[in-house]
Amino acid sequence: MFKVIQRCVGPASLSLLTFRVYAAPKKDSTHKNYMKVDELSLYSVPEGQSKYVEEPRTQLEENISQLRHHCEPYTSWCQEIYSQTKPKVDRFVQWGLDNYEYLQNAPPGFFPRLGVIGFAGFIGLLFARGSKIKKLVYPPFFMGLGASIYYPQQAIAFAQVSGEKLYDWGLRGYIIVEDLWKEHIQKPGNVKNSPGNK
Repeated sequence: MFKVIQRCVGPASLSLLTFRVYAAPKKDSTHKNYMKVDELSLYSVPEGQSKYVEEPRTQLEENISQLRHHCEPYTSWCQEIYSQTKPKVDRFVQWGLDNYEYLQNAPPGFFPRLGVIGFAGFIGLLFARGSKIKKLVYPPFFMGLGASIYYPQQAIAFAQVSGEKLYDWGLRGYIIVEDLWKEHIQKPGNVKNSPGNK
């Protein structure tokens, strides 16, 4: 055991010693002039200050710059339209996914009811032959009638809301027609029926 410790301590203790190494010139080499530290290129200070010089633009770079300048209003318009349209598209896609999940897990009796409502719309389309207005009115009316049979509470709520909206629209239309009628009769140039013109 003593031999192993002695062999390990000896080389390890040599690494702690410091030595100076002197280099001697060769005897047959000629004596050279030594350079000072300031003369080395590593330590020299550059004379003058550096200045950034921009390279002239090529014709291709000029054309690309002009193209970007001309396209900038259109790209900003497209980005604005995209930012306005993206939420609507996301909502529409989510609505489609929700409906798809609903149809995958539909409550019992949903598809027969849907078939009856669709058949009622087809019957309304058959009754609406010949007139474009009837084709716009009859199918939704018959479908609404078929849906109100299966969903009476929702039909009553829908009828109340739509009835209020129809009443508001009719009232607005009446006011607009009344204003137009008053403007037409009370025009300053319209003096047919004025009492001083007899």
